[in-house]
Amino acid sequence: MARHKVEISGVNTANIQVLTNEEMRELFIKMKENDPFAREELVKGNLKLVLSILKRFNNRCDNMDDLFQVGCVGLLKAIDNFDIGHEVKFSTYAVPMILGEVRRYLRDNNSIRVSRSLKDIAYKTLKYKEEVIAQRGVEPTVEEIAKKLDVEPFDVVNALESLREPVSMFEAIYNDGGDTIYLCDQIEDKRTNSKDMEIKLALNEAIDNLSEREQFILGERFVTGKTQMEIADELAISQAQVSRLEKSAIKSLKKVLR
Repeated sequence: MARHKVEISGVNTANIQVLTNEEMRELFIKMKENDPFAREELVKGNLKLVLSILKRFNNRCDNMDDLFQVGCVGLLKAIDNFDIGHEVKFSTYAVPMILGEVRRYLRDNNSIRVSRSLKDIAYKTLKYKEEVIAQRGVEPTVEEIAKKLDVEPFDVVNALESLREPVSMFEAIYNDGGDTIYLCDQIEDKRTNSKDMEIKLALNEAIDNLSEREQFILGERFVTGKTQMEIADELAISQAQVSRLEKSAIKSLKKVLR
């Protein structure tokens, strides 16, 4: 089967070589022995690792050539600092470094200017999240992150929100085959009172404490807009059971809002 040629920064991705673990080890040994070509071969042999990471950011950068070069900077740093004496795969070591370089680039080149202090909180938050997920397999809560960074929960939420790409007010967010709902249709009326951020945080935590089935029912009912009967069919339970679960979930959330 013919491989399609796709070029990024002049590199033909169809012809990128992939090194075996043994080949990588030999090249790292040669690099330590000052072999002039070993480092270059290690870079060439790991370009697919960079490309696999960049797939996550396809919709966040207009110039993938620039992002590819940034990813290669992270790869070079990983190669220069990797110690073959540790029983760790090179890819395991390199991925966080490549991701870090890419995220820093996207953060610093965001179309909306964000203060340096907010960027620092966002970066530290992402780094701490990665560490906790690697150790425990679950994300830390906003409150846990705030305590670790010695900031307010609001600062953590605000910092993470600052990393989001801006979207058009006329972005379609829902379509059930009839009238399309656009983002501008959901923008809050400034004549009404804004909900306090602390209440939002408490509400999010309360939702997390609901059972998976209760969360699913609330999402399908009030976000997707399905009827109790439609949800009952999906869950293979009665409409009365859906109604009871819905009421129980709403009651739990009301306790938080009182």
